[in-house]
Order: sequence, then structure tokens, then C-alpha cells
Amino acid sequence: MNPRFLLDTHVVVRWLSNPKKLSREQNRVLEEAIRHGERVGVSAISLLEIAMLAEGRQRISTGLNDLFHQLDENPAFRIIPFTSDIAQEVAALGGSLRDPADRVIVSTARIHRLRLLTSDQRIIESKLVPVVD
Repeated sequence: MNPRFLLDTHVVVRWLSNPKKLSREQNRVLEEAIRHGERVGVSAISLLEIAMLAEGRQRISTGLNDLFHQLDENPAFRIIPFTSDIAQEVAALGGSLRDPADRVIVSTARIHRLRLLTSDQRIIESKLVPVVD
């Protein structure tokens, strides 16, 4: 079954390490998806962002190895690869978003027609993709 939702990097980290930091709506959507045995998408670029978060100022309360293990082993997650279609969509976005990873995540959601779970105000305000905030 293909996912209906894509999680941005911060939602992935919050869900796996501190779910209380998710919005009420994000928690509701994720709980419902899990209850129905659905998978949620995670852009491959999020793996890079998670690794960079772990080495930077924003420490991850869950260990990096544990977090990656959960992403690899938990059947609720589907890592969506970075493809040429997504790269073309990144180029088509123009200057709407500046952060390259945000552009890849939004483009992944657009190409796969997924709603994006995010708290990123720039993405929300861009109205480039349907969001759950």
C-alpha cells in the first residue's frame, strides 16, 4: 500500500524521539495511519538531514543508530528515493523555497501526491503542497 502522507525531517525526529512535540492534528493523522496499517513516507533527503542534526547543535534525544534502525525496520515507514522526476520538480519550483532539502521534500510530496506533515512555516505559507500542520 502506498503512503498517503510524507513526513518532513523534523516530524520524523519528533515522532520517534518526542511525540509530544507534534501538533494534535499530526498525532491524530499518524495514529490513524498506524491503526489502519498504512505506511508513511519519508524522503531520502531526510536521512541526510537527520544525520546532520545529530552532529549539529540540535541534539536528537533518541540515538542516531536507534533512529535509523527504526526507520529501516519499522514497517510503518517507506523511504522514498530521490529520483530524476523529483529533481525536475525541484527545478520547477523556482525560488519558492530556498532550503534545498525543503525543496526535495516538497517535490517528493508533489510527485507522489502526498500530504506533507510539517511545522515549517515557509513550506506552509508557500502553499506548494497540501500540509498537516
